[in-house]
Amino acid sequence: MAWAARAAAVVAVVSAMLVAAALLILAGLPAQWRVPGMVTPLMSAGVTFPVVGAFLVAHRPRLTLAWLMCAGGFAAAVHDVCQMAMLASMARGNVALAEVLRFPAQVGWAVSGITLETLLPLYSPDGKLPSRRWRVVVLLGVASVGTETARQFVRPDPPLDGYPLPAVVPNPLQIPALAPYMPVIGTLAWTAIGVSLALAALSLLVRFRRADPAGRRQIGWPLFAFAGYVVFSLVGLASPELVWLSIVWAALVPVAIVFSVTRYRLYGIDTVVSRTFVAAGLLVVVGGVYFGVAALSSLVVSGYDQVAGLAAALLTGAFFQPLRRTLQHAVDRLLYGPVGDPRVLAERLVREVRRADPAQALEPVIAVLREGLAVRGVAVEVTGGESGQRAELATAVDGQVGESPREVPLVWHGERVGRLLVGPPAPRRFPAAHDERVLATLVPYAADVAHAVRLAADLQRSRERILAAREEERRRLRRDLHDGLGRTLGEMAAAVSVARASLTSSPETADRLLRELRSGMDTVTHDVRQLVYGLRPPALDDLGLAGAVRALAGPGEAGGPAIVVKAEGDLAGLPAAVEVAAYRIAQEALTNARRHARATRVLAELRREPAALRLLVTDDGVGFPPERRTGLGLTSMRERTAELGGICLIRSEQGTGTTIEVTIPLAANGAPQARSHPADPPAEAARLPGGAAGFQVS
Repeated sequence: MAWAARAAAVVAVVSAMLVAAALLILAGLPAQWRVPGMVTPLMSAGVTFPVVGAFLVAHRPRLTLAWLMCAGGFAAAVHDVCQMAMLASMARGNVALAEVLRFPAQVGWAVSGITLETLLPLYSPDGKLPSRRWRVVVLLGVASVGTETARQFVRPDPPLDGYPLPAVVPNPLQIPALAPYMPVIGTLAWTAIGVSLALAALSLLVRFRRADPAGRRQIGWPLFAFAGYVVFSLVGLASPELVWLSIVWAALVPVAIVFSVTRYRLYGIDTVVSRTFVAAGLLVVVGGVYFGVAALSSLVVSGYDQVAGLAAALLTGAFFQPLRRTLQHAVDRLLYGPVGDPRVLAERLVREVRRADPAQALEPVIAVLREGLAVRGVAVEVTGGESGQRAELATAVDGQVGESPREVPLVWHGERVGRLLVGPPAPRRFPAAHDERVLATLVPYAADVAHAVRLAADLQRSRERILAAREEERRRLRRDLHDGLGRTLGEMAAAVSVARASLTSSPETADRLLRELRSGMDTVTHDVRQLVYGLRPPALDDLGLAGAVRALAGPGEAGGPAIVVKAEGDLAGLPAAVEVAAYRIAQEALTNARRHARATRVLAELRREPAALRLLVTDDGVGFPPERRTGLGLTSMRERTAELGGICLIRSEQGTGTTIEVTIPLAANGAPQARSHPADPPAEAARLPGGAAGFQVS
């Protein structure tokens, strides 16, 4: 339909020329024929609406909205040029021409008002009425505007007293007998016009409420545009010097409509509407609170204006952030429904994770994330492994993330435990601001679950290592007993037999054999002692845990750090496994402090609590470099702690020292507690997603 596009283009060009002519005529009017308010939003509408309408006609010739915009804009341009030409004719004394021009000016006003202010909101954004019942609003708008137009056609000439112009434009069709009824007819007509305009705007709200999230974003553009026009029109009525705001905004209304119709950058309206409503709500409420508190304070503490202002400022500041969050959540629910509220998504995520099997905990995470972000796919990769190595422990994928997904790191207590891969937007996409709010809320929960999966993998690997280490230790003991101690005892038995045989015939030989036998027994005693020491440090039995750690600290070396050991609580009666683990971890921590920390002071604390044993080793050394990798010593401490169901945390920053905190749980009888569900997130993580900043699991 090329003819339709050409016709719309002609209308757009002619409308722009008519508006330009109206402005030129206005500029040439004598001063006494110029009155405030002669430049109206219809002038900007006469330029932008036909241009945008022609653009839409070129792309969608059958779109009702496009033809309404062309017709309404052209009518506005006709009104402007005829109005200005009428005034110019009166100024030059050409009354006959002015009488004729007032009628097309009035018709242009009527057509533009019906099409742009009543029909356009009713038919936005799809070119159809919300339902057949809204035809009543169309009829009401046409009838009310037609009544006002007819009233203007037949109204009697008003008296010159109080008339804003130097002369009255005569009406050749006036009916003087209707003069007593004109005020009543005008009141009824303008009341009906106001009602029809309000119902037209209400139709957008009804569409918005019934639409899905994608439809709401499409309706958001015209709704936001018409609401802004109403607000700025009211501002212009209250303050005539600000009428330019409504003129400028009227030029932007068709741009918002074309965004809605063509869906070009459709989803930016979320951010615009969200920030506008939040800012407006904050301005109204905070302003009301401030002035209200200031007024109340000035009455209570009369004469102390500074105190009143300070009280108002403090109370306003206390209300600001909670109010902003409340308004933001309300707008999110309004625009996107339950899916758009990050708090609702977080609650759902927690419920899904609690119901899921620990080994499959990643599945509900990616399902909720994909729905909350409205993307084509989401994947979570959990990384971990041996010291100095990174391996992929688990992966969960929902949908297709594409070749170049967005990568979001999953960090738990300062340590990266995996990454979240976010795929491209789906057809029902959300804006960037909403996605960032959802990610900021849900990523800490995803990091908790990833850490739990990593703990489960680490625990399984530790169990395998324990079994392997136990079998290796049994093999070593068998070898040492068989090849070392067993062979030595066999040789000693042979030496005893030879000594007995030569005791009477060669006492000197028997004596030499017995001395060698005595030396061999010392060797056997040493071997047995080494085997015993390898099973359990003897210092624990001789000195106790606190004394053994103090023995590790020693008197201090020249140039080395000063090591202080403190013990709190009753450390006697601890399980043997807990004592050995705490001793070995303290040994490794003190060794690291001596060799690598370059510290001047090291503090080691042992504290027995009702349900746990805590070991805290702190130094004032150089700390870990940012690019450091977990070494064998730190891995050993982590594994020893995990074997007993404990937690090993490390806090270290370059130049501020290192703190190693180990917590080993104890049952009521002193035995170490076992984890029944190793893949579940820790209770602290479930309550506070993301954990404490600056910590990391070692």
